[in-house]
Amino acid sequence: MTQVFVYGTLKRGQPNHQVMLDRANGTATFQGRGHTVEPYPLVIAGEHNIPRLLNLPGRGHCVAGEIYAVDEQMLRFLDEFECCPDMYQRTQVKVEVLEWEGDSSSLEEMPGARRTLQCFVYSTDTYAPEWVHLPYLDSYDSQGNHGLRYNPRENR
Repeated sequence: MTQVFVYGTLKRGQPNHQVMLDRANGTATFQGRGHTVEPYPLVIAGEHNIPRLLNLPGRGHCVAGEIYAVDEQMLRFLDEFECCPDMYQRTQVKVEVLEWEGDSSSLEEMPGARRTLQCFVYSTDTYAPEWVHLPYLDSYDSQGNHGLRYNPRENR
């Protein structure tokens, strides 16, 4: 099993979460909530108002999300779902665990009792230059007060 950190439409209660639950795609087990140790710019961008984590570590905010343990089949599905490597690239980030439901043996004890994990995340190096100037979020909700409604895939 591989750990994946999701910050956008794949989170519980968000428009694409059902793909994480569909066993035809593989297995994804919710393990907990956390945030990136390093700040990143999380923006809502493009004609469909998609949340995008720009691969610019050190800028933006520590981004909140959910941690899942996924099997190889789900990881391959997510690569395709996230249009990896064209739209998003799967990279590793260090995530600080805030709430944990998973197997505690997968947590790494760090100085200061910070519990951290290395997780895959779908971030992007391929973005329009103006996206760097969009408002940075620390958490995404498709119904948030940002006023930018996500356009679901089935409507595109």
